[in-house]
Amino acid sequence: MEISVSDFLKVYNPNVIDIRMPQKFNDNHIPGAVNINASMLLNNPEKYLNPSLTYYIYCQKGTSSRTLAQVLKVKGYNVYNIIGGYEAWILEL
Repeated sequence: MEISVSDFLKVYNPNVIDIRMPQKFNDNHIPGAVNINASMLLNNPEKYLNPSLTYYIYCQKGTSSRTLAQVLKVKGYNVYNIIGGYEAWILEL
């Protein structure tokens, strides 16, 4: 599932996950986001995600997070990819 930045701004759920490298995250990120490596989410989603909650994930351009969201959805998690990633977030503001 995917959500545009403008629609995300309307719901602005606190469960936002940035899957970029820590240095990118530390440079700037969506306020309230937590930084969790994509491979950690992929290999151990139960450690980071609650199946009863909704999560919004993003990367730099939205490509990696789209793929990860699809896999996590198949595993039973309610995850939305933020279309266009952090770059789309910056353009929307």
